[in-house]
Amino acid sequence: MASEEQDVLRVEDLRKYFVIGGGLNPFSKKEKFLRAVDGVSIRVPARKTTAIVGESGSGKTTLARAVTLLDAPTGGRIFFLGKEIRKTAKPKELYRNMQMVFQDPDSSLDPRSKVKDSIAEPLHGLVGGDRKGIYKNVLKSLEEVGLPEEYADRYPTSLSGGEKQRVAIARAIATYPKLVILDEPTSALDASVQAQILKLLLDLQTQYSLSYMFITHNIAVATYFSDTIAVMYAGNVVEYGQTRSVMTKPRHPYTVALVSSAPLPNPKVRNLLNVEIVGEVPSAIDPPSGCKFHPRCPYAEKICSETSPPLEEIAPGHFVACHFVEKTA
Repeated sequence: MASEEQDVLRVEDLRKYFVIGGGLNPFSKKEKFLRAVDGVSIRVPARKTTAIVGESGSGKTTLARAVTLLDAPTGGRIFFLGKEIRKTAKPKELYRNMQMVFQDPDSSLDPRSKVKDSIAEPLHGLVGGDRKGIYKNVLKSLEEVGLPEEYADRYPTSLSGGEKQRVAIARAIATYPKLVILDEPTSALDASVQAQILKLLLDLQTQYSLSYMFITHNIAVATYFSDTIAVMYAGNVVEYGQTRSVMTKPRHPYTVALVSSAPLPNPKVRNLLNVEIVGEVPSAIDPPSGCKFHPRCPYAEKICSETSPPLEEIAPGHFVACHFVEKTA
């Protein structure tokens, strides 16, 4: 994956395993691992958006938490602004330049704190300055997300869902970060409010030269919002590339099925192939051997249950992990 010198974020073979018990036998000492993220490599170019798409349980949020070091990665390398951060990151410097907006603003905003205090909190801890300067920054952040000054003295309980998410975004941009990780930032909102928030995020990206890692289960939203797209399945990236290339010519059977089922307005894209996905996402504790998608894949053959396919470049900048990628050509 080229242009490394222009990447705000580069992740190589990132893994996050959770240790769990030995099963139904409480006396068993044998540990088992939940492989939530199992060897993911992605990049987020400067001032661009990389979308992470997949079903619930695919590992998208765990990937975000591992990238931000909220959950310590089990293995792999994370490069942010050209520096490997897993072992050398200084928290104050890292989180001043890397912020996160969560799916549910109700859980990320303290209901007992006024809006101005929620936005000021990272400024006090990461940026510093006098109270007057910080309050001025708070009001500027509110203005940038379309909320008037009087909202500074309100509590989250008096705000609508869209207003709460605007406050969460204001808090994220207040430190002037280089990267904002957006974890399903619109999925809890009404459709009309979703469109407003997405437009706001695009405007802020231009104004602040932001890079976004955008996590979503909605491939139609990812198509509208992103420059690059990574399709995750059961902890792995199965297809990766420029959004236009992946959406117009999806090559992994799982991506083809997602595109076919998405409510996209262009029927030429929507009905490329009709691939029906049967069954459920496999267990992250006891995943199938070989390609994790093979129990649900209509093209699977013996090799698919024996060998995990590598992520290979099939066209410039377009990567797919599939033994029989020619079947979707």
